[in-house]
Amino acid sequence: MPKGYDQRPAGTFSGMELLLVAILAVLLVGGLVWWRRERAAREARSLADVRADAQRWYERLGGQVMNLHGDAPAVRQALVDAAERYNAAGSQLEQARTVHQYRLARETALEGLAYARAARVALGLDPGPELPPLAAAQGTGELTRERQVQVQGQTFKAGPQPGRDTPYYYPGGRLRGRPVPAGWYSTPWWKTALGAGAGVIGGMLIADALFSPAFADPGYDAGNQEGFGDGATDQGAGGDQGDFGGAAGDFGGGDFGGGDFGGGDFGGGDFGGGDW
Repeated sequence: MPKGYDQRPAGTFSGMELLLVAILAVLLVGGLVWWRRERAAREARSLADVRADAQRWYERLGGQVMNLHGDAPAVRQALVDAAERYNAAGSQLEQARTVHQYRLARETALEGLAYARAARVALGLDPGPELPPLAAAQGTGELTRERQVQVQGQTFKAGPQPGRDTPYYYPGGRLRGRPVPAGWYSTPWWKTALGAGAGVIGGMLIADALFSPAFADPGYDAGNQEGFGDGATDQGAGGDQGDFGGAAGDFGGGDFGGGDFGGGDFGGGDFGGGDW
């Protein structure tokens, strides 16, 4: 038999080959364990970050709700709405377990702070620093002049400032896909428009009358949307909402509207399917 001829049966491995296979298997298993631990650590850090951010805005809202007081109708109504969001955000924080749920709670707190900021304006106080934009208000703009229309024998007013005839603040949002700009209104007609039957029809008629060029406002130009702030121009009734995924994305009819928090104050309630 020639020198160096391997006498092992076909298909068997030497001790060195088995050792190399074992080392490779250990390295692969170790790498997988390390990767999983790193991913879990990243997720834990991300969860802790969004929890802290949501908690920060929630606590800030609580301070505003407790410290602001006023007898004027616009002040009282704005503070009532701010308090409702404070309670809703607190409930969401207690239930939250995921990054997405903490983001929902953060959004509720920010909406409450928008109402608290409106109360400060109605009180004649410095509104304070600008807030991060609300997801639901992306692209809806804001009123920059007063508007008044007649719908079914009733007068509806809206404007950029609180007044005796416009005590209801709305931070901006979408009503069945239609952008409703931030501003002060004579009545919270958007709540009725989210109901059923005649309420929906009446609410949409009011929205058409206030914001559409075909109704009651010859000064309204569909091209530049006079009377609105930045945002409504580019978006229109069904435009692109950029990073927020459009009217039916994460914040419109998807995860934020009727999402992880079900039928509470946020999903299906005051935010995702309530006030507007």
